[in-house]
Amino acid sequence: MDVTVVGSGPNGLAAAVICARAGLSVRVIEAQATAGGGTRSAPDPEFPGVLHDVCSAVHPLAYASPFFAEFGLADRIALNVPEISYANPLPGRPAAVAYRDLERTCAELSHGASWRWLLGPMVRRSEAATAFVLGDKRSLPPDLVTAARLALRMLIQGSPAWNLLRGEDARALLSGVAAHTISQMPSMTSAGLGMMLAVLAHSVGWPVPTGGSQAIADALIADLLAHGGELVLGEPVTEPPQGVVLYDTPAKALLNIYGDRLPSRYAAALRRLRPNPGVAKVDFVLADEIPWRDARLAHTVTFHLGGTRPQMARAERAIARGRHADWPMVLAASPHVADPNRVDAQGRRPFWSYVHVPRDSPLDQTDAVVEIMERFAPGFRDIVVATRSVPASRLAEHNASLTAGDITGGGNSAWRALAGPTLRLVPWATPVPRAYLCSAAAPPNGGVHGMAGYYAARTMLKREFGITQLPKLAP
Repeated sequence: MDVTVVGSGPNGLAAAVICARAGLSVRVIEAQATAGGGTRSAPDPEFPGVLHDVCSAVHPLAYASPFFAEFGLADRIALNVPEISYANPLPGRPAAVAYRDLERTCAELSHGASWRWLLGPMVRRSEAATAFVLGDKRSLPPDLVTAARLALRMLIQGSPAWNLLRGEDARALLSGVAAHTISQMPSMTSAGLGMMLAVLAHSVGWPVPTGGSQAIADALIADLLAHGGELVLGEPVTEPPQGVVLYDTPAKALLNIYGDRLPSRYAAALRRLRPNPGVAKVDFVLADEIPWRDARLAHTVTFHLGGTRPQMARAERAIARGRHADWPMVLAASPHVADPNRVDAQGRRPFWSYVHVPRDSPLDQTDAVVEIMERFAPGFRDIVVATRSVPASRLAEHNASLTAGDITGGGNSAWRALAGPTLRLVPWATPVPRAYLCSAAAPPNGGVHGMAGYYAARTMLKREFGITQLPKLAP
């Protein structure tokens, strides 16, 4: 076997596809009984016609990722782009809504010109903006002007100057996407991802795969197998595999796999990595449509349920300090709005949610989600047929990369997006011979985009096999 990939998340599968297409023998080893990592879906145990997304549900990077674009993901699976990319319900007033149409969004905001100034130049050059954010951070961006504009706005929104964005509704709209980072606000980390997601909301939209997130993993697996690769399920890796290995795992996983064989300075650096706060997962089975106060939300897939910008900032600050927030940040989704196939024959449909909590929290967050939903959709609890709750302390049971509920693998920060888990010129390589990191722990960090796997495979192929020309990936 030429290459072993440990972990079958989208980054690991991206790396495996590239290596297999380069003519190498490739084996992917996954500890779970199903492949896909953060792009898995599973039927409800009681209502099998209702499909839950185990981790991610909506994929803002499905069209924007350079890897997925080259792979031709949109030609392999059906991606549904809703008219409304996301919305932020607000207490005592209409929701802030981010339409796929930038001008329509600005027209409904109290200070639309401010939103247009913030995002308009990047929306018009979204490919260049995405290339900057998802780049390897070792090459010049293809469009320096757009990169500079984006960097300037990130600096503003990542600092106390963030209130230069006018309007309570617009501020909440940006803070909701910034909260995807699970980091304190304002910060460069939250501003960077928030800006990119907001740009994509108005340029390519936020797609929902038909049939759930598993469709993304299945497309990658099908290509891997078609090019001679192997997939092994239900086999945890506790010892280093033979030959070249790519790890789609948190960086700290190497401590357990290699033990004393790791160079001492590298091992010490991994131990010093600061863990991130966690999330608790709550999936619902609903009997009917959600009775939103704001009728526009019935046509929305993705919701940021953290209230106003100050409320979100307080909540993220609380969990960073190890406390549960009185009103936690909740990300939620109604995937059936974009994919009606997710409604079963009896009219039941899934409702997906993540709740930001302190790392390793053992608390069930079902009541917290229901209480918040009742504020914006009175009668929500009356349509709940069933709930499936997984506290942060148990998320690793279905994905070893989610230790203590940390869905970012400990790597989601502006600094880690540049340096990787430890400061190295080539962050996808490790000091262990023939061992590489291809996970969200390496640049460009988290998100279902495959780019960490792409850069790791590119590095490894050149170093280990002298392959400098990457294979074509189109279907």
